[in-house]
Formats: sequence, structure tokens, C-alpha cells
Amino acid sequence: MATRRADRVEGLTREQIVRTSITLIERDGPKSLSMRKIAAELDVGVMSLYNHVPNKEALLEAVAESILSGLVVPEPDAAPHQDWKRNVRTLVAAFRATAHRYPRSMYLVLTSRVGQRFGSRTAQRALALLEAAGFDTVTSVRALRALMSYVIGAQMMEGEALTMPHALPTGTGDTGLGVDLEEIPHVVALADVLLRPDHDADFECGLEMLLSALDRLPRTAG
Repeated sequence: MATRRADRVEGLTREQIVRTSITLIERDGPKSLSMRKIAAELDVGVMSLYNHVPNKEALLEAVAESILSGLVVPEPDAAPHQDWKRNVRTLVAAFRATAHRYPRSMYLVLTSRVGQRFGSRTAQRALALLEAAGFDTVTSVRALRALMSYVIGAQMMEGEALTMPHALPTGTGDTGLGVDLEEIPHVVALADVLLRPDHDADFECGLEMLLSALDRLPRTAG
């Protein structure tokens, strides 16, 4: 056993440690992550991890870098006549795919200091794209905030952090939520659509609404 563990330590890499960290976060949640649990998962001694990552903060930086590496943002000068909305859709699609694949890790990235450091690089590229499209600096910042609010809010709804009832009682009377059905006729009439969301279709429709609204704002070029 000691020999096999020594072999594992000898072949241990930083990439293995990062992948295992992401696996633990997705399986057990961000608060469960510790150097001891990572070592146990890899069947190595805790101290062997420090040959590759000096501390937990450095590990979280590596996790953030790995998660955000999939967010490919088009260069603003790569196609100067390209529809700016296409570039935004590319960025949003990359974020959405990453958030679906690593929901708990993405939450950690978005809420941690190290994640914000790496996220600021993506924000820099997105702002450059918006300014290249002709939006002034203040409008570019506000557009980025609006897009982030929409994308993150939609992700929360899909993950059921924000929920609606899955069914309503039939007939009349109290819903059990302190609301009489007669007080919410539109909710009752549209219950089949309202309570059975198509997340992808809903997201694409909302994104196009937002992009259309942004496209009406004054621009100097693009």
C-alpha cells in the first residue's frame, strides 16, 4: 500500500488536483472543499498537495482559471463589421454551457475574491466588445450589468434557487398559499405554460428581447 501511494504521489499533477477539487465541489458543495478531502480522494498525503499548490487560495485560483477557461470572448478587432449581438451571444452561450456543466463551481467562482479577479478579465473583453460596437463607456458598463443580471438570474431559476409552484389546485378556493384562485385568473388560465417552463426557449427569447432593446440605444459606430 505504501508503495502504491508513493507511486501516486510521484505521478501527481496540478491538473489532477484541480480536477479533483472541481469534482468535490460539484458532488458535495463548495464548503466541503479542503486539502484533506482532496488528498483522501486522490489517496495521497496532504503534504504532497503543497508541492503543486502552495495554499488553498492558490487552489481556488486554479479552479477559477479552469472553470473560466471555457469562456471564449471574441476579440473586438477580429471582425470589425461583425454584428455585435453575435459576439454577445457567443459569450453568453459559453457562460451558460459552463454554468450548466459546473453549476456549483461557477457559483464559487462568481462569489469568491479569486473568481472575481479572473472574472474581471472576461468583463474587460466584454466591455471592449461593447465599446467597439459604438456604445459609450457608461452605456457599455450598464449593458454588461444588464446582461450579467439576466444570465445569472436565469441560471438561478433553472437551478430552482427561484421557484414557482409546479401545479395549482383545480376548481375554486384557496391555493394553500394564502391566495384565492379567483384573485389570480391569468395565472390559472395560463397555468399549463407558466408552470411548465422550457428553459432553453425562455432563455433565448429573453436574451433576444434584451439585445433588441440594447440595439435601440445610441451608438457612434458598429
